[in-house]
Amino acid sequence: MSQLFEVKEIDRKFYAERVLDFLPERIIDIHTHVWLERFRSAAMTAPRRTVTWPSRVASSNSIEDHLESYRLLFPGKHVLPMIFGNAVDPVDDIEAGNAYIRRCAAEYSLPALLFATPRWSSAELEERVLAGGFLGVKVYLSLAEPYIPAAEIRIFDFLPPHQLEVLDRHGWIVMLHLPRPKRLRDPVNLAQMLQIEERYPNVKVIIAHVGRAYCPEDVGNAFEVLRRTRRMRFDISANTNAWVFERLIEAVGPKRILFGSDLPIVRMRMRRICESGTYINLVPRGLYGDVSGDPNMREVDGEEAERLSFFMYEEIDAFRSAAEVTGLTREEVGDIFWGNGARLLREVGFEVA
Repeated sequence: MSQLFEVKEIDRKFYAERVLDFLPERIIDIHTHVWLERFRSAAMTAPRRTVTWPSRVASSNSIEDHLESYRLLFPGKHVLPMIFGNAVDPVDDIEAGNAYIRRCAAEYSLPALLFATPRWSSAELEERVLAGGFLGVKVYLSLAEPYIPAAEIRIFDFLPPHQLEVLDRHGWIVMLHLPRPKRLRDPVNLAQMLQIEERYPNVKVIIAHVGRAYCPEDVGNAFEVLRRTRRMRFDISANTNAWVFERLIEAVGPKRILFGSDLPIVRMRMRRICESGTYINLVPRGLYGDVSGDPNMREVDGEEAERLSFFMYEEIDAFRSAAEVTGLTREEVGDIFWGNGARLLREVGFEVA
């Protein structure tokens, strides 16, 4: 069997010098996708609402590939991932994807979330979560009604109140990817986040990717508003902005921050920069096909390309920098990469050894 992806000397050096000793021996990755290519629709049936570059990294991510990724990326560490599917179009086979996640979770004793569509009734959602042994749901903006323009999608369009009532009654997890072009700083997003915190106090909300605040311009006054929250959690998945991480730590403290990766896309060989409020992934020329029309991708050559390592390591290194600037202790870092996730999983009934 050929290796899933190449680990170069530059990667081993990056890991040894900037990642290995920063991380605890055990890690919980709270945000990961597992799916097979046959679950995805061959053609989009609704207007494109999401970026397309992640599909260049992996068209599928079987559970075997998923676990092999951790072996390659984290030698000497033990990683427990929470898994869920990857539906980006209403006609993707969500049923098959959820069934696969259910089987993988049972076979490998992993925590898992149900990928949910807003079209399900309260009873349907409840039955599916309970029957599958899931710990809650993953919801996504692209599953909102197709007639809603992408820029106008609200949280409640894909996480409706009747489903929140069920999640609140059981105290389940919801992994929430924020919609709208302004991302974390959007006033509608912030208002609905606060409404969820107030009206559904038992729901264990995780705001994915620090609310998609990938550049300083995505923040606005969000953290001033979110200081008022007491339960909402944030994962750092697919984010490499140390400044944003610093603001997050200052606003909510280390107990409500969770390590998440967004595997498999963090297998990408890249470095991220921001220009005029837009994030740009710098990647080796030719490695991910023709990216000339993608505003979030830019190719580099020569020595600059040779210095590029994994997205996963870039994310962790950025958080390491933020931890140093804000004075996090080793124990607090351990909480973010293990303890906080372990406590959350135990709260929803998953036994963490």
